[in-house]
Amino acid sequence: MAGTKIGGRKAAATNKTKYGSSFYASIGAKGGRKSKTGGFASDKPGADGLTGRERARIAGSRGGRISRRTKASK
Repeated sequence: MAGTKIGGRKAAATNKTKYGSSFYASIGAKGGRKSKTGGFASDKPGADGLTGRERARIAGSRGGRISRRTKASK
């Protein structure tokens, strides 16, 4: 029953039985401790002097210039 609501509930029950009732809270806390809200979400200037929004704009423009479509032939 992979990918169904019933299968998800069974998997959650198994995880809680194996690893304790606070399994999902502990993995969420690990992710929260690891995160520093940097990258594109950051308003603080980085080592390059850019904020996250400016860095995202530059990265997007670089990616947009690279076309995956072939050139039209005559």
